[in-house]
Amino acid sequence: MLVEFEKVKMHYKEGTVALDDITLSLAKGEFAFITGPSGAGKSTLLRMIYMDEFPSEGEVRVGTHKSSSISRKEIAMLRREVGVVFQEFKLLKELTAFENVVLPLRAVGRRESSIRKRVNSVLYSVGLSAKRHQFPLKLSGGEQQRIAIARAMALRPSILLADEPTGNLDPVTAEQIFDLLVDINRGGTSVVVATHDIRHAEALGKRVIRLEHGKLVGHGTEAAGDGEDEPCTT
Repeated sequence: MLVEFEKVKMHYKEGTVALDDITLSLAKGEFAFITGPSGAGKSTLLRMIYMDEFPSEGEVRVGTHKSSSISRKEIAMLRREVGVVFQEFKLLKELTAFENVVLPLRAVGRRESSIRKRVNSVLYSVGLSAKRHQFPLKLSGGEQQRIAIARAMALRPSILLADEPTGNLDPVTAEQIFDLLVDINRGGTSVVVATHDIRHAEALGKRVIRLEHGKLVGHGTEAAGDGEDEPCTT
């Protein structure tokens, strides 16, 4: 699923500029980091990909969907193709790990006979089959984030968006989460991670898209010790 931003601007009524003239593309199967300080526009950029926010100017295209013309029904269809993971996990505390992962499958009307098989499969893929009947508060932060990733992957999305997915985790657990995201990407899913911590991007040698004050200031592949960027045009 190709993602394209064309001269996208996003400003709010009070005058805040979240994104300023962003033009970039994300290829099918790509792994990319969106980096920059707090308030740079990282989360806004991700929300535009799953059409939770819309540009004040310009256009966002995700596959065949266009921000300028997408209908509410089409947004619902788009979100079946886009999995989202948040820093706060956003698990329902009264449901078990298994029951949390079930939710998106039931929401789209999957048959009960197929749901159990899919949930067991995706929990196995994140290494938590043994914890499927545990409630979130009984799990570590890293385990909760793995459950959140399993839930996001339940519908086999084409692209996985992760907004500061390791912000609440210790360094060792954060590294494990990034290893899992890399594995997901190797399976063919595009992965886009918003983070203020560039160290993981440098260590993995993935594409880095840098934002500052809503502006695109650099993008390219940054390996550890390599500070060069490609020009800011796409």
